[in-house]
Amino acid sequence: MDGTTVPPNCLAGIKVLDLTQFEAGTTCTEALAWMGADVVKVENPDGGEAGRRGVADPYYFMIYNANKRSVTVNLKSERGLALVKDLAKKADVFTENFGPGVIERLGLGYDVLSALNPRIIYAQVKGFGAGSPYENGLCFDPIAQAVGGAMSITGEPGGKPLKPGPTIGDTGTGMLLAFSIVAALYQRNATGKGRQLQAAMQDSVMHYSRGMFIRQAQSGKAAPRRPAGGNCPSGIYPCKPEGPNDYVYLLTSRANPQHWPRLLKLIGREDLLGDARYDKAAARLEREAEVDEIIAQWTRQHTKEEAMALISGAGVPAGAVFDSMELTNETSFWQRGILQTMHHGDWQMPMTTWPVRFDGAPAPVKPAPLLGEHTAQALGDWLGLSPGEVDALRQDGVV
Repeated sequence: MDGTTVPPNCLAGIKVLDLTQFEAGTTCTEALAWMGADVVKVENPDGGEAGRRGVADPYYFMIYNANKRSVTVNLKSERGLALVKDLAKKADVFTENFGPGVIERLGLGYDVLSALNPRIIYAQVKGFGAGSPYENGLCFDPIAQAVGGAMSITGEPGGKPLKPGPTIGDTGTGMLLAFSIVAALYQRNATGKGRQLQAAMQDSVMHYSRGMFIRQAQSGKAAPRRPAGGNCPSGIYPCKPEGPNDYVYLLTSRANPQHWPRLLKLIGREDLLGDARYDKAAARLEREAEVDEIIAQWTRQHTKEEAMALISGAGVPAGAVFDSMELTNETSFWQRGILQTMHHGDWQMPMTTWPVRFDGAPAPVKPAPLLGEHTAQALGDWLGLSPGEVDALRQDGVV
């Protein structure tokens, strides 16, 4: 990239004991690591966390575990469990997202760790919240998006529910928990006491989908599946050469009645200005299919990039549908440091950095750790164990 990356270091000195896996929990701790916290990821010596083992290559693990350190500990051994408790005594934050009841059966529940360290922020991701009728159910992102309402409002009117592509059930929950951890750390400065935090994936998706309750309040019925704009024209339109992602999304807003006449002038349909069939938003909704075809006749003559530039230039919100390869090939992301290269042993991949700039600079992407890469280093830093002591633990199968 051009320019310099600068670690934000807002959480420098904060120690995070990370027992998360897959995406929701690891997203939370990755965000804390980007902010400068020392995130020590505790993994099973036999293969590491489940996110490492579930696929044939490390890309999945890499994308959600940047900037962390990895320590391997055998939690099934008495000495290994004691070692994690020692780490918890030094930690500011403890995080986990195992299935219901697992962390308690391991002997690392909130009651245990808060007794050892009253200042600890104990943070959990679960699929369903305490008291939910589904509390003991397992959950992954698609499940959370189904039960949290996101699928019910995604898709074409009259079509089946669809899962939104972004992992708001996983990454979205992790981000909410990360913010809550930072808030709890801030409060601890005044109280000296830790807090127990739990983010449920169903609850988080419902939070991200809360706009659906506006439609419900207006109509008295469940929110329907409609394009996000809720106006006409507002939606996705085909562009040449009509490949799988050759579309432009445009939005005319009820809040700005000038969007429609601007669009008509751009596409050469001034003859429709003032036409009672289309002049008002309500009238256009009644003839939505006609209006969409009028727009599509124009967009089909342009590439999505051309359409986006022309529509935006006319003062109407528009965005081309860019796929992952097109975003990767966009040089400005690399020049601005929003995309960087993640290295992980012999593997590498494009990686988005933290999207917020601090004092004008992007945060660097540091590699996701190799399994057990920092065992000796982290145990030395946190617990003062010597290399010889760590070697002895390794020989005994504890780490």
